Formats: sequence, structure tokens, C-alpha cells
Amino acid sequence: MGLLSRHPLRSREPRRPKLPLYRSLAPSNAPLSPTKERYSDDEYSTCDSDSDSEDESPGHSRQSSTSVSSGAALMFPKKNKKAAYASRGPARRYLCRLPNRVVRYLCIAMMSTIIIFIFSLVRASQIENKKIAEGKEEYTPPVVAPPWESFGFLTRYYGGVRTMVPFADNVPQYPRLQDEGPYNASRTQQEPGKEAQEPKIANVPTSRSFGDYQGSVLPSDKDGIRECFLDDTNTVKVPTIRYLEGRPNGFPDNVVGSYELLSLPEDICFDRFGRYGPYGYGYPVPAGGLGLGEHGDTEGSDEMWKSSKKVEWLKVDWAKAQRQCYQSNAQRYKPLAVRESAPHGFYIGDNLTDSNVKRRDDADAEPQDVKDAGSHNAENTTTPVSEKPKGDIARTAVVVRCWDEFLWNEESVLNLRALIAELSLASGGRYDVHLLVQVRNDARHPVWADDDMYRAHIRESIPAEFQGISTLWSETQMLAIYQGLHDLWTRGPELPVHGSYRGLQMAMQHFAYNHPEYDYFWQWEMDIRYTGHYYDLLTKMERWAKEQPRKGLWERNGRFYMPYVHGSWEDFKQMARVQTEHGTLSADNIWEKVPGKVNPDQEPHQKTMGEESIWGPKRPLDQNDWFQTDQDPVPPTTYERDKYQWGVGEEAELITLSPIFDPEGTTWKLADDITGYNVTGGNGKPPRRAHIITASRMSRRLLVQMHRETAFKKHHAFPEMWAATVALHHGYKAVFAPHPVFVDREWPTEYMARVLNGGRNGASGGSRASVFGDREHNMKGLTWFYNAGFSGNLYRRWLGLKVNNDGGEEFETTPDLSKNETSVGTMRGGEGRMCLPPMLLHPIKAVDLPVVQSVSDATVQESDPAA
Repeated sequence: MGLLSRHPLRSREPRRPKLPLYRSLAPSNAPLSPTKERYSDDEYSTCDSDSDSEDESPGHSRQSSTSVSSGAALMFPKKNKKAAYASRGPARRYLCRLPNRVVRYLCIAMMSTIIIFIFSLVRASQIENKKIAEGKEEYTPPVVAPPWESFGFLTRYYGGVRTMVPFADNVPQYPRLQDEGPYNASRTQQEPGKEAQEPKIANVPTSRSFGDYQGSVLPSDKDGIRECFLDDTNTVKVPTIRYLEGRPNGFPDNVVGSYELLSLPEDICFDRFGRYGPYGYGYPVPAGGLGLGEHGDTEGSDEMWKSSKKVEWLKVDWAKAQRQCYQSNAQRYKPLAVRESAPHGFYIGDNLTDSNVKRRDDADAEPQDVKDAGSHNAENTTTPVSEKPKGDIARTAVVVRCWDEFLWNEESVLNLRALIAELSLASGGRYDVHLLVQVRNDARHPVWADDDMYRAHIRESIPAEFQGISTLWSETQMLAIYQGLHDLWTRGPELPVHGSYRGLQMAMQHFAYNHPEYDYFWQWEMDIRYTGHYYDLLTKMERWAKEQPRKGLWERNGRFYMPYVHGSWEDFKQMARVQTEHGTLSADNIWEKVPGKVNPDQEPHQKTMGEESIWGPKRPLDQNDWFQTDQDPVPPTTYERDKYQWGVGEEAELITLSPIFDPEGTTWKLADDITGYNVTGGNGKPPRRAHIITASRMSRRLLVQMHRETAFKKHHAFPEMWAATVALHHGYKAVFAPHPVFVDREWPTEYMARVLNGGRNGASGGSRASVFGDREHNMKGLTWFYNAGFSGNLYRRWLGLKVNNDGGEEFETTPDLSKNETSVGTMRGGEGRMCLPPMLLHPIKAVDLPVVQSVSDATVQESDPAA
């Protein structure tokens, strides 16, 4: 009759029929309403109803009918409402049920959203793949940590002067030969079951003057050089830097380059006081110093002042000192070249016999040292009188690049003082040091419109002691000189071809054109440091480059030399020759011998048979791109007949400090940044070479050739590629000097050699597997690369600063016996200040040293009598 009860606890036994219980009817006058006769537990319910539970009494039964007649109602037994409510179970509450139409719409909307989202993802993937296929967007692979990050850090770089051992007795922590075990550092570690003992620390050894070093090439009176001084009265001498014998115990060896090959000193080292003490480090401002070096280990730092006096460096004028030094030794050098004054139109007083013509406006008169600042003023001077020929030694200019917004600090002043003193004054005037300063905002500083503004801007931007050696240049000046270049915008519109990033060589070319008194120009940077003597470094590299034969030179230039892998230099030469002639397997040609592979332009077997060695000029294919080739060097014989004789004793036109690699086929982003050449008709890009970091020595012959090609033929390339490319096209002698380079981690040397020389046929460039480009991250741990991180950390630790919370004053003076010497952060310390062998470091930027009293605060205050 009715629906079954939904109560979960009801009995499963079937109900037995019971006879109805009849009761008396209500009075006849009582209204009969079907609504009131409804049972409280019928099947209808609303959101607010609590009558969903079934009555568990066997005498109750639900009605299935929604309406009954009054007569039928009388036939049913009447319920007791109170009893019914009392017998109910706990009430259940349910949320309102949405209408079916609303639920149907919601489901349709949700399914539509999912379908649209799936189609959007598919379409986005198709568009991304199409962009990558068309080359509009580069594919970015997932970031994977390079293998070198798993190599452990070397710790013995940070040993101190109290653990010095002779170089012959030093057991380097790295590299280790194949028959050697791991570096034994257990002598300084705590043995199990024993208490830690303080390591044996010796006293600081006595330093010695570098002028007395047996392998030094510093000129002296025996060489016919007159000593140079810092003042006009020839009384203030330049103190000599001092070194320590040996190296700190366990100091690693260089993994790239060679000390022995270049005759550089490897059996000595320099601490910060011996290196920079002569130039104002280690004594206060009132005494003429910079107020540096008052913290950390200072034992033995005053050793140099027993034989020399402290210099008041703030009173030094480097322009005057260099000029005076040259004049004292002028008889040794070639006579100064006659430089004609630049044509500036008719001037009535050009040929007057009275050379002391006064200027009409006396207010324009400036001190002589400021008047001589820069080549801008020199262009307006008359032709100097050439001296009589007395010597035949060529002179060299060291041009340090800078800019007018450069933040000068005490450390950068120290380095520049060392550079000038050790190159110009120590050489007797063979070197001159210049500052080539870029004006970054010549709209605000119109230095080309007014000579007084030119001088004033130098005074505002450069420290007083260096103002006389400064020359200004700007991007707009280069734009006016080198007009008509086709800009490829390889690095975007923010970096034009005439700017300091892509057109840096333009300023160097123009500088060399205006300075015929020099035969060679070293291009230097403000963020380069050398922990040895600058004259010793440059002179020995120049001598070594002069003795290099031309045969196989370009092939050797393109490779990193690693003595622990390649053996002697002769073995390296032969290896480079064999690899070039016969070729090697690499990622670019490993599949060339697979059967069925056909190259329409080249036979399959030719790619693995090596390449042709460079012998003489290697010019562009289109002869219209040739320029002034009449004076180019010509090989005296064929490549096969030469016995490594051509080029020996010939000065190098280009000396670089990094490998000169072939950018063709590499992933280097600037490989195609060369303009002005005909690339149509199958000519392609001209042959080119590049070297990372523009620091190099260039001859005036090379720079003037670059200058003329840029001005007349509109040829130009990225600064790190332009000089080497011009040298390649004209057959000039170019040499890479393999100076010592150190690494911060324990690389397997064989693996490192494969990474660095991973290009075509065992070279560093020439293929997509080259280390230059996407694989440059492998060189971040070197002491010499454009973005190396190890060089800056090592240099700061050497100066006594903390790096990554390691090092510092406490580390140098107090040992921590709780540490176990297993990593850089767990070194015990207490060995004193660091001592580094001569090494080139780059880049070194923004080194802020603690100053006891700055130069600006060095004014003496008057005492108050009433105090």
C-alpha cells in the first residue's frame, strides 16, 4: 500500500497484517479537512521539513496517495501525534536541491570550459613549435646543472704566509697525476678518537725586493737607463715591490698556460703589503698613504720601510713624472715622429717666428699640466721639432680604458699607480700610460665645442694625480669620424655599432692615428689586476711572442695549452699540427662516415681529413673587399718547405691573452657581427678570428689599417673580433701568449682539456661544440675570463676581505680547531694573510676596502684653545 521505509535499522522480517482499530468519529459539526488529516510522515517534504525519518513502530505505515476523500479518511486509524513525534529518530538536514535545469546548465558550462582549455593548450603548442622551426624563437632546454658544479672546491688557495714552503718542496693540492692519490690533507685534520691539536705555525718569513730577484728583467744602470723619480728635484724614488720565497703549503698549480714557457717567476709569491705597500697601502693618510691595510694580519708589513721611504702620493703628477722620465732616457729610443698639426683653416700666426705668442684672452690660461691633458689639445699644437736619431728602441703606449662616470676608490687608485710606476718609470720611459676616458653624455658635457669644458670635465671626473694623462672620447665623436657603417643591430637598438660595447676599437684606432710617437699599443682595462710586477709580465710576453715561428701559429693560437695534459710545448706544437692536418672526431663530424650520407658540396671523406693550415694572408673571397694589400707580408717559401724559421725574431703585430678562435659555426652570439663585406653570390661571411677580452697589444701598423678600413671601406666587426680579423686578412703576425690560469674546482684535467678544446679538430672554436658561446659557463671558475667569478673572490680574500662569510681578519689571525679542513668554509685559518704567485685576474670590480681615514677627511682641524 505504501512505500517501504528507508530507515537503515528497520527489521528485515515482513510485516504481518493487523486489523484496523476503529475509533469513534468526531462530532458531526466538526469540520473535516483532508489537509489536517494528513500524516506527519508522508512522502512530501520541503527544505525546512524534519519529517524524513520513518517511524519504527510496526503500527505505522506511510501513505502513497497524496489526497484522500473525507470518507476514506474516516476508515483509517487515527494516529497519536505526540506518540509519533516521540518515536521518531534524530532528524536529518539536507541542502536545497537545485532545479534540474540549473544543474544541466552548470554541467554544460563546465564541460565546455574543459574542452576550450584543452584546445587552447594544443593550439599554443602548435604556435610555439612553428616559431622554433622558423627560427623566430630559440628553444630553451630545461635547466640542468653542469657537471663542473659537482666538482669540489680547492682549499689551499687560501693558505697563509706562516705555512710557506720552498716551491720545489710544495705538494700541490691540484692537479694530481694519474699515479698520485688524493691530496693528503689529513696532517691538519683531527684524527678519530684524539683531541684536535693546533697546527704548527711558523713566523712570517722576511720579504725581499723584486729588483734583487734573479729572474727579473727590470732594467738598471748597467743597461744604460737613468733612474726616474716622482718629483722635479729627482729626490723621491719609487719603492720596489717585495716578494716572499716559495708558496703556501699545498698551493695548487696552474691548470692552463705556463710559467716556464714565458719565463715568469713561479717560485715566489706576493702578499698584499709587498704588492701594494709601495703605493700607499698599509700607512695612514697623513703620512701620504690611503689609510688601508690596518686590519687583519699585519706582522712583517713594515719590512719594506727599512730600506725605502714612504711617498706622499697625493702630491704626484703622473703626466709630469712620465715626461721627465722619458726626457732623461730619450737617447735610447727612436726619435719622436713629426706630427703635423691638424688642418683647421687659415690662422695668421702659424708661421710667426715668435713662438711665445700670447693668447688674447688671458682668462683661458690654464696650468701646464692640465693643458697637456689629452690628444684633443695636441691636435691644435704645431709640429714638434724632431730630435736627432740616437737610439732604435721602439716605444709602447699602455692605454687604459675608462669612462667619466667611473667610481674611483682607493683600490683602483692603487692599481693604476702600480701600473704607471712599474711600466713607465721602471722602464726608463719605454712605456707611457694613458687614460682613454669615454664621455657618456656629451650633450650635457659639450667637450668638443669648448676647450675649457674639455679641461673642466677632466678635473671633475678624474683624480688629480691622473688628470694629465687623460684623453676624452665619445660615441658621437666616433659617429662623426666613421660615417656610413651599415649597422646590423646584432645586440638590439640600445647597443649601436659606434657605442662603447660594439665600437670600442674605434676609439683605440683614432687614438693610435693621433699618436705616431708609439710603435705599439697595449689596450688595458680598469678591471684587470696582476699580482706580480707589470713590467716583468709585459716584457716577457713580448719577447716570447717575438720568437714564435709563423708555421702552425694560427693553429696553436686557437687552442688552450694545458701542460698536465699536453706535455711540453714541443709536444703541443706537434699535436696541433697533426690534429689540423688529419682532423679529429667531434660532434660535428662523428656521423660523416655513415654509409648513405651524401653532402652535395663536399665529399664525405673530406670533412674528417683535417683542414688547411693558414700560411700568409687569408683574404675575403670577393676581391672588392681587399684594401691596401700591397704591403702585406708574403711567405718566403711554401708551408711544407719551411723549417719553423719564418717569423722568428719578428715582432708580433697582435698579442692576445686569450685563444684566437674561429667563430664560424660556434654558438657565440657575436660571431656574425661583421659588416661592410659582400656576403652575396655565395661569398658568405669573410674569414675571421676572435679573442674574448680585448686586452691585447696591437702595433700602430695594425691599428692604422683598421682605422682606414673602417673609414674608407666601411669594414668593421665586434671589438673582440676586429683586430684579429684584420691581422688574418693581411697576413700579420698574431700570437696568443699562454699565461698561467688557475681554476677553483678539482676538475679532471683530461675532461677539462676536452671541454676547453672541444671545437673543430681539437681547437677551441670552429664548431657548435666550442666552449665559446653556450658553453662559456665552464670558464666561470677560471682566474681569467670576461665573467669569471673565481678571480674576484680570490682577489678579495687576498686583500683580507670576507667572501661568502669566509676569510677576514679573524680567519687570518686565529685558528678554529673545531673545523676539519674539508672545504673552504671549514678551513681552520690562523695561517696569516694570503700569498699569491704572479697571476692575471679578470674581472675585478668595485673592491671596497676598509679605510681608517679617507683622503677627503684628511684635513687637519685646528685645536680649540678653550677646550
